[in-house]
Amino acid sequence: MSMSTIIETISVQPERCVIVLNQDLPSGKAANASAVIALTVGQRHPELVGAPLIDADNGEYPGLIPIGIPVLSAHEETLKNLSTMCRQQGLDRVIFPIEGQETTDYHDFRAALLLQRPEELRLLGIAIIGNKKTVRKLTANCKLFG
Repeated sequence: MSMSTIIETISVQPERCVIVLNQDLPSGKAANASAVIALTVGQRHPELVGAPLIDADNGEYPGLIPIGIPVLSAHEETLKNLSTMCRQQGLDRVIFPIEGQETTDYHDFRAALLLQRPEELRLLGIAIIGNKKTVRKLTANCKLFG
């Protein structure tokens, strides 16, 4: 896939965003992985952020994602397969490899990934962003996390 195809793919208005976590993650690590993934999704897709929220005293709060983000679970191998299928189908994805929770040094984290081929990555989670029908079909067998 060429760079122009990737740019075109992620510039289309996403209709669905799903986070799928490794089903074996304990709750604290799952919360961390979800937060990191969601922050990156927001950076990549600022159009997903809704209008500001206003309270009864006219206080303003940042907008939230109006389409929601289901958090699902799957086996580690399924996460790897989802990442591959996203690439093949032109869906945007944000991955969270295991090294993200093994070091607090981002330089070391990036260096560790440089040594791995995509099929060698051990994923703790993935966000899938794109066409509603395609995303639902890919994640149909995933259960709600928890």
